[in-house]
Amino acid sequence: MILFLIYVLIFVAAFFAVKTVASRNSNSDYGPLKTVTFGDESAVKPSRSASVISILSIFLLWAMFTGSVLLPNFLHVPGPFEGVGTFEYTTQAGSKLDTATVTVLVHPISSPEEAPPVDVGDGWAKNDSVAIGMWRSDLLRVDRNDEFGRSDGAEIIEINGFKVEPGDTIDVGWGTVTISDKGTPNIQPAKGWQMESIWLPAPEAVVKRVGEIANEGFRGSTLWEHLGYSLFRVIIGFFFGALVGIPLGYAMGLSNWFRGWFDPIVEFMRPVPPLALIPLVIIWAGIGETGKIILLFLAALWIMAIAARSGVSGVNISKVHAAYSLGASKSQIMRYVIVPNSLPEIFTGARVAMGVCWGTVVAAELVAAEQGAGMMIMVASKFQNTDIVIMGIILIGIIGFGIDMLMRWAERILVPWKGKG
Repeated sequence: MILFLIYVLIFVAAFFAVKTVASRNSNSDYGPLKTVTFGDESAVKPSRSASVISILSIFLLWAMFTGSVLLPNFLHVPGPFEGVGTFEYTTQAGSKLDTATVTVLVHPISSPEEAPPVDVGDGWAKNDSVAIGMWRSDLLRVDRNDEFGRSDGAEIIEINGFKVEPGDTIDVGWGTVTISDKGTPNIQPAKGWQMESIWLPAPEAVVKRVGEIANEGFRGSTLWEHLGYSLFRVIIGFFFGALVGIPLGYAMGLSNWFRGWFDPIVEFMRPVPPLALIPLVIIWAGIGETGKIILLFLAALWIMAIAARSGVSGVNISKVHAAYSLGASKSQIMRYVIVPNSLPEIFTGARVAMGVCWGTVVAAELVAAEQGAGMMIMVASKFQNTDIVIMGIILIGIIGFGIDMLMRWAERILVPWKGKG
């Protein structure tokens, strides 16, 4: 929740800051007064300032909540307690009372340390010490070295002067002490707001891991081979999905018979997640490359068929009538009217299909794959190598974004009339 609120504050502050700067630098002519036609995608252009600030904000929050060395310390959110803390406990055995001190050394998990030596004191309740890793907690049997223990009826009645019973929690400044049901103190140093590296490593740790795997490889294959296998599978599956789906969509858009025959099948398969087909594909095609490509083919097929069908159905009928009035044949209408006017919908469907294929290939590679980004993520998760998992996610996202940008560029070149009526 705190992370979300900080992100919202950054968004609001950046929005008004950029708008203020833009208004000061704007011209006094009528250009800024132009209105946007809602629904016209070509009229809305992404703000480069917003894109840059958005990406920087994500990395800023990532670094803030992981204690990254890339940021100065004053920009870090409060981290876990590290150092030495103490608290006093008062124990009672019959009519006898005594107070002892517990010294707690909180150390980084990567640098285990022994409990610090302490003077046990002169009373029958002896002083104790314990070493606890950051983000961890520990139950401490404080009566283990006392003259009267739990078997003698001794029980803790106060922590730092506050009365306690089993189940109570006392804030000791640097953490909390909770009395368990059996009367044993559970010591938990303050965790702060920063994330433990096992849950979210710092950005520099992920970058370091990228360099290591790029140089040394991962499970017998280089990083580029893993990404190359995933990209190859996606391209092949998408290619065959488009090769079958686009003609199928055209047929459904131009023929009542084809529409009636295939529409129930397409509409039935469209909402079925490709991941649900994995067990069936494995049964039919095995766990090799064929099964993975078939799964990606099915992921792209229905999307491309619907996109092509929608493109054909959306052609303005007045254009068709105009072509007929000029003496065009059916093949000419198909070539010069229907295909050009349906291409924008097909390109939009292709971008969606490629994104679905990228999401599907990772899941497909989770099943008995020897190379691929999905396999790399799966194996790393088993050994809790979160930095490799995040590295794989980021690389998949970058490649997917690059493919989408490439397809947008191709769309601008091949379909320059999109959004222009």
